[in-house]
Formats: sequence, C-alpha cells, structure tokens
Amino acid sequence: MASATTSPDNLSKVFKAYDVRGIVGEQLDEDLARAAGSAYVEVLGIDAVVIGYDMRPSSPSLAGAFADGATTAGADVTMIGLASTDQLYFASGHLGLPGAMFTASHNPAQYNGIKMCRAHAQPVGVESGLAEIRDRIAAGAPTTGASAGSVDNLDVLQAYAAHLLSLAPVKGRKLKVVVDAGNGMAGHTAPAVFERLADQVDMVPMYFELDGTFPNHEANPIESANLVDLQKRVLAERADIGLAFDGDADRCFLVDERGELVSPSTLTALIAARELAKEPGSTIIYNLITSRAVPEIVSELGGNPVRTRVGHSYIKATMAETDAIFGGEHSGHFYFRDFWRADSGMLAALHAMAALAEADVPLSRLLDEYERYPLSGEINSTVEDQGAVLVALEKEYGAREGVTIDKLDGLSISHADWAFNVRASNTEPLLRLNAEGKDEPTMARVRDEALAIIRGGK
Repeated sequence: MASATTSPDNLSKVFKAYDVRGIVGEQLDEDLARAAGSAYVEVLGIDAVVIGYDMRPSSPSLAGAFADGATTAGADVTMIGLASTDQLYFASGHLGLPGAMFTASHNPAQYNGIKMCRAHAQPVGVESGLAEIRDRIAAGAPTTGASAGSVDNLDVLQAYAAHLLSLAPVKGRKLKVVVDAGNGMAGHTAPAVFERLADQVDMVPMYFELDGTFPNHEANPIESANLVDLQKRVLAERADIGLAFDGDADRCFLVDERGELVSPSTLTALIAARELAKEPGSTIIYNLITSRAVPEIVSELGGNPVRTRVGHSYIKATMAETDAIFGGEHSGHFYFRDFWRADSGMLAALHAMAALAEADVPLSRLLDEYERYPLSGEINSTVEDQGAVLVALEKEYGAREGVTIDKLDGLSISHADWAFNVRASNTEPLLRLNAEGKDEPTMARVRDEALAIIRGGK
C-alpha cells in the first residue's frame, strides 16, 4: 500500500526541475526515500551507486532508506557519509558511479531533499530521468533484483581536497581568509582543504559546527542579511577575503577586504579569465541573468561566450555540447570541465584565493576590471498572474527604440545602456527581476520602471 508521501499528488509537489525537495515527515520521509532508491536503480539501469548526505538531522536515515531501496533493487551501494554536494560529485566522477546526495541546500531546517546524478556527475533532471523516477514511484511496487546489493563505506574527503587543489593551487603571498560555513557542509570540507594550505593561508573559521537547525543564520548567502556576520568579521580581522558557503557548500559568495559583497558575475569573469589563460580560445558558459560584462570580457580575451538558460542541467548540457572549460551562474554556482562539468563552491573559492595570492593588490582592486555595470541583484515579487505581467512588460518595452527582446528563459529585454530579465519561479508564485545599467542612475531607473509594472503600479 502506497504511503501519503508516495502518492501522485505529493510526488508532483516534491519533484522539482533538478531535484527532490520537501518538508521532512510531511512531504519527504523514509518511505519516499526507499521508493526513490528502487526507482532510481530501475530507471537508470544501474548496478551500483554512491550516496552522501548533509548535516540535517533527517539526512542519515533518509540516505539509509534510499540505500535500502537501491540494494533491494539489486545495486551495490558505496556510502561516503557526511559530504558536501560537490564532494558527492567528486565521488561520482572519481569512482565512475551514479550518485545521490541528501540535502536541501539552503532551504530552512524543516526541509530535506535528494540530488541525483548519473556516473561522472552527469545531471538527472526532470528532462533527463527525474520525471521517469517520479512516475515509477507513483506506479507502486518497488523493483526487486535477482539478488540484493551490498553496502560498503568509503571516505573520499582527502582525495576530494587533493583533487581541488590540483586544479587551483594557491601560491604567492600569504592570505588571511575568513570562512563562514553557516553551520553547513563547508564546516566539513573546508578543514580538509585548508589544512593543506597551512603555509599559504591563515584561515579564520565561522560557524563550522555542523548543525542542520542553522542556529546562527540561514545557510543561504544569496540573501545579503546572511552575509552581515562575515562582513563584520572580515573587517575586524583585517582579512584579505571572506568566503560564504550555502548549506551543502556547492555555492560560494565573496566579501572583499572592505567588507563589500562581490557579485557572482564578477567572480565568473575572474575565473573565466584564469581558465582562458590556461586554454586560450575556449568556450565559457554564462546564464542569461549574468552581467553582460561576462561575455564582453570573455570575447576581449579571445574566448567564446555562450549564453544559456538558468539551471544546472542546462549549463551542464551546454558545456558538454560545446566542450566549455567553465560556466558561471549569477546565483553563485560555478561549473568546471575538469570537475566533471559539476559545480563546486570550494573550487571557485580556491580560484579566487589563487588569483589574489598572485596579485600585489587588494581584492577590490583586483576585481575592478571585471566590474563594469551596476547590478540590481535578484528582486522577487509575488505575482499570481505571471503570464499577464510578462505580456505587459513586452508590450511596454517592445515599442521602444533600440530595444531587443528574447524569451530563452522568461523575458530578457536589452538596450545599449541597460538590460533586465524577468523569470518565473519554478516553485512559488514569484517573478524574479535582475537588472543592470551603464551607471547606477540608469540601473535604478530601469529597475524601478520594471518593478512598477510587475507589482501593478503602472
């Protein structure tokens, strides 16, 4: 008999575009995790899987139930235990195994989720297997293999740290670095990475205690309120750079020596420049809410900038098609060809530290050449009739001279002096606005004009 969490109605709520995510006990429990393990093995046709989990109280039991479903379906399981999401991706690539990671990333404590991938960290999204897994669970009876699989434990943390440092070695002047793990999985991975940099980096840890109740602040660095503690500590310590990670540590945000936030678009441009210096003429992926400074800089450096939709499955697919060396998202996700095209907040952080250690200027000066246009940041508005608002925006701006419009992902409206994108949330009745301009007054004017239409003020 199916449980409430495996009903079609609940499955339609918790299976998102790129992962499974829901409130523990209400939308996601061991019954669903066990069924997901079985369906995952059947749909992907696999005989082995690697599993990791984050510090949330429910993660070990959910991961264990998933492993039970997978072994019952006949697959062998390698458990790596506590892990960041990029550590799970490393294990998938390093071992050549499909993987499942139990985390709800930056979501509040009552949530958990499952991120799944094929061997070598290839994504499993709604268009690449996740919908079939959902439908298989809804169909009922779990798969039983001819013989049950086995479960082994493997610690890959040190191998993960060594691999990252082989891709972005930090050499040059000694740095003082403040790291805010937000009580998330960077508190697990950062010590392993930074102990190898003891002669190069003086690390100041913040909130490294693994605690899925997030007692200090939400582990969501895209919200500026969650970076205030880091900004203050960077100034107090007179540090060279501050790093903030989200709950599963696959995203990283920077704070400069002045305590100022660094745009992920700026970090995308910096890493792109470093990767292009290594392989001139390579392709760089950027998503459509990234600053136009990124494709400009990539082109000026002789690279090939390729624009894509928002979302890791789209970026990874485009990277595979184009053999891109690097991809960046304005949400703080950074993807590396040499890391199985997967995203790694820690690898992005190492690139930033490596560039800074090699320079004789502070971080703010180093980044000057990559910051060209003022950005609004992401602004969310609750909108019930999202389609009507997008039509209104297109009507208003489509009649203006010098304006171009495209609909690759939501509505992107561009002018020589400014640009903005409006996209609907996948999970909430929200429209997300990102705007930029040639200067601060231009950006503010365009931002406010668009918001007036979005929020019904015009």
